[in-house]
Amino acid sequence: MAVSAKDVMELRRQTDCGMMECKKALIKADGDFTKAIEILREEGLATATKKAGRIAAEGMVYATSNANGAVVVEVNAETDFVAKNEKFVEFTKELSNVIAEQKPADVEALMGCKMGEGTVDDALKALILVIKENIKVRRFAYYEGACAAYVHGGGTHGVIVKFDTTPEVAAKPEFVEFGKDIAMQVAAANPSYLNREAVPQAAIDNEKKIILAQMANDPKAANKPDAIKEKMATGRLGKFYKENCLVDQAFIKDGNMDVNAYVNATAKKLGGDIKIVAYTHFIKGEGLEKRTEDFAAEVAAAIKH
Repeated sequence: MAVSAKDVMELRRQTDCGMMECKKALIKADGDFTKAIEILREEGLATATKKAGRIAAEGMVYATSNANGAVVVEVNAETDFVAKNEKFVEFTKELSNVIAEQKPADVEALMGCKMGEGTVDDALKALILVIKENIKVRRFAYYEGACAAYVHGGGTHGVIVKFDTTPEVAAKPEFVEFGKDIAMQVAAANPSYLNREAVPQAAIDNEKKIILAQMANDPKAANKPDAIKEKMATGRLGKFYKENCLVDQAFIKDGNMDVNAYVNATAKKLGGDIKIVAYTHFIKGEGLEKRTEDFAAEVAAAIKH
């Protein structure tokens, strides 16, 4: 049957789908709007399934905190400019609210959480229908209590930090600024561990092995007694801790003190105790293979069809 341009425009307005897709759906549905929307959703889901094998290593990381806790979440897409898409950003931010309110145990549970009039899974599939890229909710972390959050580079890095302190200290504006400083420290220096106690013995043993091997190749240290070498190796581990443990790192805003000294100074200033309990640092696409195909060529090919 023939469909009017007005009907096509209205369906496009309701679904954000392309003009030709809307026209075909209306023809297939004999002009029935409800059925046409169902057809588009079905086709969108089929497209999402087809794209599921494609690499999604771009997108964004988002972190946020409030009086009750903090959330960091990573949502991936195939191309970097999708992270600037208003609907994609809105979805990611709303996802953080869902996590904070419903506290799912993992990504699988998150997909079944309520979002809007449906579930997160429904909202994600609807977004894929609009953006026409593979989009995946990769991971998230949530802390309760006194927390801070920081997002860097428009979503390239997201950090949340949990503190142990009193509600009175946590409510002070200075504590909010302090929390942001610590989160920024994590983003900038990317520590591997919170403190020395958190470093696995295997990592310490491996580092000592490397240090001893370096000594063996150093004429000044090679002939020293093993007991002396062991003491020297233990001493040099201090450098490892200063580079890899958050509380031992030089504070990014004042290299004359380490993070632990900054924490203690802030606690004294605010009249209470403060302890960093945990942190999570997500880097967008970390550990994922980046897509290598020529996206411009892909778009050009799609236009020809």
